[in-house]
Amino acid sequence: MKKAYINWSSGKDAAFALYNVQKEGEYEVQKLVSTVNIETNRVSMHGLRVELMQQQAAAIGIPLQLIEMGGNVSMQSYNELMEVETEKLLDDGFNYSIFGDIFLEDLREYREKQLGEKGIKAVFPLWKKDTTQMMQDFLEAGFKAIVVSVNAAKLDKSFCGRLLDESFLKDLPSEVDPCGEHGEFHTFVYDGPNFSQEIAFEVGEVVEKNYSSSGDEDDDCFRNDKESWDTRFFYCDLLPKK
Repeated sequence: MKKAYINWSSGKDAAFALYNVQKEGEYEVQKLVSTVNIETNRVSMHGLRVELMQQQAAAIGIPLQLIEMGGNVSMQSYNELMEVETEKLLDDGFNYSIFGDIFLEDLREYREKQLGEKGIKAVFPLWKKDTTQMMQDFLEAGFKAIVVSVNAAKLDKSFCGRLLDESFLKDLPSEVDPCGEHGEFHTFVYDGPNFSQEIAFEVGEVVEKNYSSSGDEDDDCFRNDKESWDTRFFYCDLLPKK
């Protein structure tokens, strides 16, 4: 099998991509790679405590590699850091990088370009799958997840902290993708068919946070319309059980 690492977010898309790759058997995923905010010790974008991600990796049985960065990093700094980390992975024999992206063309092109220049092939096992069917398959496979982050421009506070289940999907507004593929919401997967045990946690408070640009005009290479960048998010704090 081909030696690969997966870009790990702790959420449903990454978890389901890993599950599909493990079933198909072409790639052997030997590392989970994730970026974390060293100022908060939380997973970037998801706001999840790093301790829970570490427990998640232990339950899956694959080593976790954390890439530490500041909370308001410019795109240039991000690219420079990722270039260094990618070269380390390449030196360790990783020639394939797996992503849970589904249909964001510009994001895929960016990933393929950045990695291709280093000689690493980007792999997208969920690409172009129907997101409504994918969520049904995700739940039927036995995965369990909770919503930890919500884009306030797309969903209200009540969606944050809910379990990702049939009821949640039914309540989503029609314009919101069932997988949150446009960043409407993010999740933490706490159990699944490739987990040795369920991750125990308590649901804490839901808080609202506002963000501003790093000041770099290219601070987000994935945005086609920078003026429409959303800055308000709700986060549900999950507390590890001792």
